[in-house]
Amino acid sequence: MFRRILIFLFAAVAAVYVFWTVALFALRVVNPPTTGVQMQRRVESWVRHTPYRKRQTFVPLAKISPEVQHAVISAEDGRFYQHHGIDWDETEKVAQESQEKGELLRGASSIPQQLVKNLFFTTHRNPLRKLFEYTLAPMADRILGKRRELELYLNIVEWGPNGVYGIEEGARYHYHVSAARLDRDQAARLAAILPAPRRWHPARMDDYSAIILARMEKAGW
Repeated sequence: MFRRILIFLFAAVAAVYVFWTVALFALRVVNPPTTGVQMQRRVESWVRHTPYRKRQTFVPLAKISPEVQHAVISAEDGRFYQHHGIDWDETEKVAQESQEKGELLRGASSIPQQLVKNLFFTTHRNPLRKLFEYTLAPMADRILGKRRELELYLNIVEWGPNGVYGIEEGARYHYHVSAARLDRDQAARLAAILPAPRRWHPARMDDYSAIILARMEKAGW
């Protein structure tokens, strides 16, 4: 019986990985109609009987201000163009800091990790999801490539409360302009709210946006 259970579990995991692999190849040319996080928010609105209206407009990377691209990379994954899905240097640094303090101080998720989390999982933290992230992120990096990864991430991530997804709707919701027209300060402030986009507001992110601007300048952007 135990052997049968193990075989079943192995087959189930293998089938899920086949699905994820096929999905990643499809996402090279097809924009996702929905994501795991978007489905989570929809279910949460039903359960809590709260208003919810999905707002998302997918735009190509060429129509997203370079300032936004640079700000998000500076805020979320400074070594995005150097690693292959996982920033092991940052992961090790966070692990050492957390061990010294005796608690997990901050996350170390790369943009590819955050992308697969948004696409296939939910925001709920658990060790199993993290394990899947660490195996899927290098796969996504290899299949999609940096440009498509960044394009997908900027277009699907939450950027406001109650169904605001993607930089186009985030820009219109917070600044009433298109993603292409965001200036440097606006880009830094929008990048600054990504850790908690449903609670934080760009106008209140003076300190963190200043840090992001300094990182951008240091990177030559």
